[in-house]
Amino acid sequence: MRAASVQFDFSKQRVLITGGTSGMGEASALAFVAAGARVVISGRDQERARAIMQRCKGAAGSIAFVAGDIGKRNKCDMIVTEAVGILGGLDIVVNSAGVIYHATLEETTDEQWLETMNVNVNGMFYICRAALPHLRASKGTIINIASDAALTGSYHLTAYCASKGAVLQMTRAMALDYAREGIRIVPICPGDVDTPMLRGEFRDRGLGVKAGLRESAEGVPLNRVCTAAEVAAIVLYACSDSAGFITGYPLVLDGGNRA
Repeated sequence: MRAASVQFDFSKQRVLITGGTSGMGEASALAFVAAGARVVISGRDQERARAIMQRCKGAAGSIAFVAGDIGKRNKCDMIVTEAVGILGGLDIVVNSAGVIYHATLEETTDEQWLETMNVNVNGMFYICRAALPHLRASKGTIINIASDAALTGSYHLTAYCASKGAVLQMTRAMALDYAREGIRIVPICPGDVDTPMLRGEFRDRGLGVKAGLRESAEGVPLNRVCTAAEVAAIVLYACSDSAGFITGYPLVLDGGNRA
């Protein structure tokens, strides 16, 4: 996975990224490090984390790893505390961790529903709450990765749509609560993104990668799915001074679907 090709300077900025060992979180981490930031990634896959840190050797910034599953309540405060200990504070938090199950209401098990809400909503809430005192000190920024599924319904994604709708509304409310303190909180809503999670969905449905990407691109005016590097570029933009007057309103990457 390539780092996003962006021209932002995040020298000395302190960044925590949940879900940073894969997909959009990984791409955002690579982009921030390339732009000079000091980054802590959090996730469950230590092997992936080691590989990412190896790739970042010689980059303008630095990267470290804190293991933790944000779907477990007691891990969220620990992740933030350890990240602050490594970085000496926080300027940016990117909440990228997420899970998805393709299932209708009747097909969704209790375990799938609870895991989706625990990771996609509860974990994000707890990370934001733990990070807030540090972001208040730095007048920092929170990026919450939602989805275009927060804007419209999708077939066979009952739990995922519910969780991402909650993420969007939670982010809007938080943005209003803390805007006067100089804290910006921005939701980003991508459509399908070519990530390991999306490719895993293809496998679960018996589709090859090419067939899955082709199916996902059907009906998208730009005739393709988004890349993780393109999401990372928007994440860096939203955290930059160029986006200093943006808070609370979703930045949508849907290839023209809502044009």
